[in-house]
Amino acid sequence: MISQKMADRVNLQINREMYSAYLYLAMGAQMTEAGYTGVGKWLTVQYHEEMFHAMKFAKYLEDQSATVKYAKIDEPKFKATTIKDLFQEVYEHEKFVTASIREMVELARAEKDYATEGLLAWYIDEQVEEEKNDLEILQAIDLLGNSAQGLFMLNIELGKRDAGVTLDFTKI
Repeated sequence: MISQKMADRVNLQINREMYSAYLYLAMGAQMTEAGYTGVGKWLTVQYHEEMFHAMKFAKYLEDQSATVKYAKIDEPKFKATTIKDLFQEVYEHEKFVTASIREMVELARAEKDYATEGLLAWYIDEQVEEEKNDLEILQAIDLLGNSAQGLFMLNIELGKRDAGVTLDFTKI
């Protein structure tokens, strides 16, 4: 059985995952409005991934007979004015999420909560992939020299991304 302290921490992470989703949705809207529809699509797919992460945590709490508490989601804030700046903010945000997941692992270990630690192993692997993807995009932007032609090609490439998670949360 999950402790109340761990259930509270999982609920906090649900809120953080939903904030991440909201952030990426807002970023995607801004990029689409600026004509970067491929980047907008990539960010919208990222929105779906973050919502999947939140719902996976919620399902876990339900399976543990713990209460899922949905808290207020703050307005997303970002300052990016270029695609490179935007992906730098995405990368920094994912590093924040990784640190948050690691804190949860430490709590699970301290409480000898092996079930939660097992769940969190999936999230650790997911965060490795998230950070790798963001870093590769930043490296591509650097290779392209932030040129209009390069960003045009990057926009096309990022627009090919499809959701890698189920969009039907009843199947989690």
